[in-house]
Amino acid sequence: MSLDAKTVAKMARLARVGLSDEQVHTYQKEMQGIIGWVDQLNEVDVTDVPPMIGTGLAQPRLRDDQVTDGNCRDEVLSNAPDREGPFYTVPKVVE
Repeated sequence: MSLDAKTVAKMARLARVGLSDEQVHTYQKEMQGIIGWVDQLNEVDVTDVPPMIGTGLAQPRLRDDQVTDGNCRDEVLSNAPDREGPFYTVPKVVE
């Protein structure tokens, strides 16, 4: 797979990264190297290699859902810089 300078510049623009023409050329070479490594990996024969893990083999760790209130509202509110009753008081942001 070939990666031209126009594609690298487009990727940089989409990522909101400003690159000079020299940097585009530098990253083009680096990305070509990465793509070359991936192409080499695609040539490896893995037909007889069993998967190490997969969605069919993995079992999720499950636990019972337990609702806990914590029952420590006053302790939590004691950390508030300002409060009004059982509520935090915050500065008005939108007028």
